[in-house]
Amino acid sequence: MGKGRSGVIPTADRWDRRFLEGPEPRPFGLMQAIRVFFSMIRGFRAFHFLGPCVTVFGSARIAEAHPYYDLARRAGRELARGGFTVMTGGGPGIMEAANRGAREAGGRSVGCGIHLQVEQAPNPYLDRYIECGYFFVRKLMLIKYSYAFIALPGGFGTLDEIFEAVTLIQTGKIRDFPVVLLGSEFWGPLIDFMRDTLVAQRTIDAADFDRLIVTDSPEEAASLIHEAAIRRFGLRYADQPRRRWFLFE
Repeated sequence: MGKGRSGVIPTADRWDRRFLEGPEPRPFGLMQAIRVFFSMIRGFRAFHFLGPCVTVFGSARIAEAHPYYDLARRAGRELARGGFTVMTGGGPGIMEAANRGAREAGGRSVGCGIHLQVEQAPNPYLDRYIECGYFFVRKLMLIKYSYAFIALPGGFGTLDEIFEAVTLIQTGKIRDFPVVLLGSEFWGPLIDFMRDTLVAQRTIDAADFDRLIVTDSPEEAASLIHEAAIRRFGLRYADQPRRRWFLFE
């Protein structure tokens, strides 16, 4: 890599911080683009043979004793029983719970993490894990391989991820995959805001609002996703007794 303004070769973290600092020499922009490119390629190679996934979003801060942890664990279990690979951000909390449930049900469990100072050590229930240096690359991986999205309670990151998925569906950049918000008590105020303000003020259409499915039942969520996979997207089990893999018709 080239040298920074001080004449010293930047560290990886320094390169990332400089990414949004304004105009830079053209060699810097080229090297940054190459870093992004190889980060994407690494993810594509790691996840190419996964089979259809369902991505579960949620907070890294939820402890094992919390009811939401159990809810996510049950969701991962039900998805794995339906033959899906469970994909998460690979960290602790809700992510760990979903991966753990998938592992307990004998399903595949993968994670796509992000390099952060806190919260993002990979959980121990992953069959495969990669770590990204960029949030937008991570979100690409979490969306690219999934046939549905489940959001459990979370913070800014969870909201960012779920609204990214909904925006891509709304604009036709990806297909109309199911989007499930699991935990009606937590998501209720947000649903009320979207219906009473966004729809009422016509900043979104009622059809956009109707894309979101709210439930407290992991079993219902998994059933809806399974039905959509079969009826809407033409997926079929390659090995029916094991309910492990899907194929296109």
